Amino acid sequence: MEITLPADTFETHRPRLFGLAYRLLGSAQEAEDAVQDAYLRFSGAGREPIEHPGAWLAKTVTNLCLNRLTSARARRERYVGPWLPEPVVTSDGTLGPLESAERRDQVSMALLLLLERLTPAERAVYVLREAFGYAHREIADVLALSEANCRQLYRRAAARVTVPGNRFDAAPQRREELVRSFITAAREGDLAGLERLLAADVTWWADGGGKVTAALRPIEGREKTIRFLVGITRRFTAGLDFTAAEVNGEGALVAWTGGTLVGLVVFELRDGLIGQARAVVNPDKLEFARGQLARR
Repeated sequence: MEITLPADTFETHRPRLFGLAYRLLGSAQEAEDAVQDAYLRFSGAGREPIEHPGAWLAKTVTNLCLNRLTSARARRERYVGPWLPEPVVTSDGTLGPLESAERRDQVSMALLLLLERLTPAERAVYVLREAFGYAHREIADVLALSEANCRQLYRRAAARVTVPGNRFDAAPQRREELVRSFITAAREGDLAGLERLLAADVTWWADGGGKVTAALRPIEGREKTIRFLVGITRRFTAGLDFTAAEVNGEGALVAWTGGTLVGLVVFELRDGLIGQARAVVNPDKLEFARGQLARR
């Protein structure tokens, strides 16, 4: 008779648990910590086997994340400059299959930022329902709440979370072409080329976390964004190498110096143009993506 060890059972659920924790926390590193804590609890759960390991682990990870969300919110209130989620490369399936625009929206930075508006309980209900298809009865069991309460929390969350419409559902190859066109236009100071790529109401966000130089306020509008890009290109891009990647379900510019990842810019496309650009340059937030890209 083949014996299934706790570690073997856990590893079959690890990808799904990480995807759940990341959506709840917006931090890849904290998500990994929550999943590891769940493993420790699972491996020490006693001699009696757990009848439904997947459900038990999802419940454990969700509650571990709920505990972390309160302290995370307090830290983000003290954060220097705009706070953005930690970027995750998604072309390798780390956050599950993203074969549709709807699935990509569920891991987009736009949605993760909207989820920051919710209470921890609202966020948990919304993620379990929308991203993982849990029934309200199942969510009630996970959160130890009544089914009626979960329905109310979901309605409240859904009313506050609306992903922008008219998103450009481009094929991966097309998204990569747009990123490469942006790299070329920025490097060459091609103002006309940049103008063709940016929406009139484009907004550029930068998350340096006080660790590196970054704009402390969003830059709004095509003209201001172009002036900003020309300025930083002249000052900071000498010696950098740029590549394209799929990050959080969207096209992204990846900046390297030698073997060090120094920045990721995730582009949100709307009607074929860049409507939002979110640059993560805080080195602490790049560690997970660096590991992913190194393995590639």
